[in-house]
Amino acid sequence: MVLQPLLKNCLPLSGILRTPKAGFRSTTSGDLIIQSTSNDVYQNLAVEDWIHDHMNLENRRVLFLWRNSPAVVIGRHQNPWQECNLRLLRQKNIKLARRRSGGGTVYHDLGNINLTFFTNRKKYERMENLKLVVKALKALRPQLDVHVTDRYDILLDRRYKISGTAAKLGRTTAYHHCTLLCNADKFVLSSVLKSPYKGLKSNATPSVPASVKNLFEEDPSLTCEMLLDAIAEEYATQHQIDHHITLINPADETVLPGIRNKTKELQTWEWVYGKTPKFSVSTCFSMVYKESVLDVKVDMDVKHGRIEVCKIYLPEQWLPPALCSELVKSLTGSKFCPDETTKLATTLLRVCPQDEELHSRWNLLCENVIMLM
Repeated sequence: MVLQPLLKNCLPLSGILRTPKAGFRSTTSGDLIIQSTSNDVYQNLAVEDWIHDHMNLENRRVLFLWRNSPAVVIGRHQNPWQECNLRLLRQKNIKLARRRSGGGTVYHDLGNINLTFFTNRKKYERMENLKLVVKALKALRPQLDVHVTDRYDILLDRRYKISGTAAKLGRTTAYHHCTLLCNADKFVLSSVLKSPYKGLKSNATPSVPASVKNLFEEDPSLTCEMLLDAIAEEYATQHQIDHHITLINPADETVLPGIRNKTKELQTWEWVYGKTPKFSVSTCFSMVYKESVLDVKVDMDVKHGRIEVCKIYLPEQWLPPALCSELVKSLTGSKFCPDETTKLATTLLRVCPQDEELHSRWNLLCENVIMLM
């Protein structure tokens, strides 16, 4: 057991003890505060699943603290094409993850704190959890104007959203998780959470846009570590437990049996994209070819992330009808995914006539279809 040195300007309380590894697996009661040693979004979401599925929460509460390297996290019932700029995510190497709770899309980076409150279902209370966070913030910096809204958000200065909420309610257990914007990159946040895709129609849960602000903009002397410790202190005080954080490694199978499989599942295309509710794409785009402008219309139905119906309307005789039909046929049943479509287009190009102009037209069409994804 190692006593962590108190950070400058931190709470004048008893301090937080941090102990490596988790000693909770063999115990059946007693409230806990757990902190992940990983910044990987898939590992941390897997820990949430593991605690929900394996820990006895009948007589205990658990607070899970975690931070992620850059990632966009969508809700269980959301459409990633509708919620974010997937092309920009790929360019910036920002991960996309789908969590098992509902709610809207959030951007995570190391300037964002994540808190998950686990209880049995009877004791589930989002408002009390958020009031605890606000109380911790006010204890740390009394001048902060922070309060909880009826929508279970935390606002700064009565205007800026610094925390959003999502939850999962199981048969006997439940968890509520929320974010806390400390020093996130707001330029990246606003860029990646702006969808460029046109003509999408979906019944997926949409996010509600909000003005956001970092806590550090209000008080630059704060640090994420100070905020984590302040929230842990308040949690320990309210629930009358030791001021002690258990550090866990989300890759440790001896502590979290089966965690690797949970992590792998959250990374699969079938989970991240394939769980998207059915949607349609109906759009037009213009192609410039040899000083001519050609209008193309595309209609697609996408189910489980795969193209179920595909129609492409081209100017007459711009491509041989058989070649266009072959493209439509190949796309039907394939993933609504730029990588897979690129491979299909390349394969079809190899078998079409060796005609330079035909190849140029084909590549131009395929590039524009891929841009829809």
